Amino acid sequence: MKICVIGTGYVGLVTGTCLADLGNQVICVDNNGEKIKMLKQGRMPIYEPGLAELVAKNVKAKRLSFTTKIKEGMDKSLVIFISVNTPPKSDGEADLSFVEKVTAEIAEHMREYKVIVEKSTVPVETGEKIIQTIKLHNVHKTDFDVVSNPEFLREGSAIKDTMHPDRIVLGVSSKRAEKVMRELYRPFKAPIIITDIKSSEIIKHASNSFLAMKISFANAVANICDRVGADVEKVAEGMGHDKRIGRSFLNAGVGFGGSCFPKDLAAFIYIAKKSGYDFEMLKAVQKINEQQKKILVQKVEEALWVLKHKTIGVLGLAFKPETDDLRFAPAIDIINTLQAEGASIRAYDPIAMTKARKILKNVQFGKNAYDTAKGCDVLVIITEWSEFRELDLGRIKKLLKTPIIVDGRNIFEPGKMRELGFVYKSIGRK
Repeated sequence: MKICVIGTGYVGLVTGTCLADLGNQVICVDNNGEKIKMLKQGRMPIYEPGLAELVAKNVKAKRLSFTTKIKEGMDKSLVIFISVNTPPKSDGEADLSFVEKVTAEIAEHMREYKVIVEKSTVPVETGEKIIQTIKLHNVHKTDFDVVSNPEFLREGSAIKDTMHPDRIVLGVSSKRAEKVMRELYRPFKAPIIITDIKSSEIIKHASNSFLAMKISFANAVANICDRVGADVEKVAEGMGHDKRIGRSFLNAGVGFGGSCFPKDLAAFIYIAKKSGYDFEMLKAVQKINEQQKKILVQKVEEALWVLKHKTIGVLGLAFKPETDDLRFAPAIDIINTLQAEGASIRAYDPIAMTKARKILKNVQFGKNAYDTAKGCDVLVIITEWSEFRELDLGRIKKLLKTPIIVDGRNIFEPGKMRELGFVYKSIGRK
């Protein structure tokens, strides 16, 4: 099948590349000329494990190509994926200006039947707006269908999640569009859920909001555990064996970040408000998530007493391991707060350093974890990269000015850390 993917961010580039790898002819479009130039040269604008190799493989096989022109991408394509950015406004509402612009241009270039697919995360009723916009600009009166097909991939495991999805959701309004999309997704061998467009749009926001709620619930429980001397890891284990609950997303820490959970949570709260419903539960999820960053700073302050003129080492800047994404990363707010209290920051991340240098000011970046720890009054762990779990803790202890570790991701065992002579503070563990 011939496919056009508009937008080459995490979702668009991974989706297009994976569909090409299944034998489809895919052309990816982006209005950022520099990004398209990079992709044509084999350089990736984002970090995602395995993506560079998969792009190179499919470019070489002539199944995957890149352009800045929507018309070029559309001319021979049956399915058009819209995978552009939908950033949040200050009130949480999704900014759909990129979706509108792309939709209008798609309509102007249509000459034959197309299936236009919402792949970007958009609020309910966006499908109706896309249909209205296409009708308004459809100068050639071409037949078309609009489909909602939300993505559920996770940064760091995006290729695996795309190729082996838990489910494929298709919001359709015609049997013709359903047939096309079923044929496209036939190789995935995953359950296909057919809904109306509005239900499909809500599924994505409801799913991400529920997962964010699980994280905030675990963090709220961790805060109680801190106060009474219980162990949140054991609590989560006991809860997780209940099949109705499950263990995933019950890890306590400094909270969630990234481009999905914070944005989708805010958008769903806004959607609910617009419909006349006050989603107070999700507001509490937001509040708890923000509090977790402050709680980590409090733990650092408890360990050092005074933050002013202290040197604090920070390990992990990306919002999660296996990505360089710093959008809504907890590390950014935590570092800014520590700096506001007069602390000096040394920081290291295995992948996100290049992007971090553009965002963080007055931070000394280390070559590795050991270089970062040297001479610090405390070492703070914010992202649970696997290489941090394997640190030579004896070496770290010698490098630190005082043997203090504040672990925002609970990657070490408290008993072992005490045996090694560390002052060790974690989240929700006695």
